[in-house]
Amino acid sequence: MIFSSDNWAGAHPRIAESLVKAAGGFAAAYGTSALDKKVESLFSEIFERDVAVYFVGTGTAANSLAFASVAKPGGHVFCHREAHVNADECNAPEFFSLGARMAAVDGPFGKMDAGKLAAEIGRFTPGVVHSGQPMAVTLTQATEAGTVYSLDEIAEISAIARQYRLPLHMDGARFANALVALKTTPADMTWKRGVDILSFGATKNGCWCAEALVFFDPAMAEGFPYLRKRSAQLFSKTRFVSAQLEAYFEGGLWLEMARHSNAMARRLADGLKGSNSARLGWAADANELFVIIQRERAQALMERGAVFYDWHPPRDMAHELAEDEGMYRLVTSFATRSEDVDRFLSAL
Repeated sequence: MIFSSDNWAGAHPRIAESLVKAAGGFAAAYGTSALDKKVESLFSEIFERDVAVYFVGTGTAANSLAFASVAKPGGHVFCHREAHVNADECNAPEFFSLGARMAAVDGPFGKMDAGKLAAEIGRFTPGVVHSGQPMAVTLTQATEAGTVYSLDEIAEISAIARQYRLPLHMDGARFANALVALKTTPADMTWKRGVDILSFGATKNGCWCAEALVFFDPAMAEGFPYLRKRSAQLFSKTRFVSAQLEAYFEGGLWLEMARHSNAMARRLADGLKGSNSARLGWAADANELFVIIQRERAQALMERGAVFYDWHPPRDMAHELAEDEGMYRLVTSFATRSEDVDRFLSAL
């Protein structure tokens, strides 16, 4: 009954097999092998346009280097208050972008409110050096609250970014989960809605360690190879990242795993709706659920083998919890089994 994080799940067997296959023989280093070039071409096919792709080791590296690539002196990156880049990356985005600041924007259930985003950006007066300058907008898809921005919501945020001539970045650590939740295409969820840069995550969805930064206008990435090298993210044996991604995309495996992960979350949510001892904090779209449980009961579940995390409730709903209640995050993955879900619900 492991619902702690999709980072706890291992690698899909087909991805592990691909790594073993790539381990033999010799291949050109530093992203120049035939396999590396093949996977770069796959990204262009998947996104229906020529893109520039750079492999990195972690989502934090992808996000931080995305901001570094568009950095301005005194720059501010506008994000949701509870976004991973603001709350969970140890100030790496600020560090790698030479001191840029995360500018928090509120909004319900992990999604920035478009009106509040416009208001926050509008607080900066052009030419006034004391407060710095707007630098970029970033949204998380799926969000840290397990919700998903609709295509129209992405377009609305993009329109605001365009109004202020700011690049729009998407943190796609759970990109596949959001994609299958919306039943759309990678192109429709990104550049067709105005996204300029994507942190493409695969580690949480069945890979061992495979993240990429995708620039939808390759011209934006002209100087990026130097940033990646300087940040120690240029791997000599990049083919082992490419091997994972080749298997990840082959036969739609990435979408199959994301659908399964989301389906396990729905199964869990449906069971919780019938519980008299727990309730959902809000409806989720992807593979993260946020559940309100009495603390004693949550401890008893952990003692029976369930693994999940305490979670700070969002500021706008903290008052809805009773004194003896806590909020807990439960995450499903490609490796979650229906019997694990049913055992948890039975124990609850």
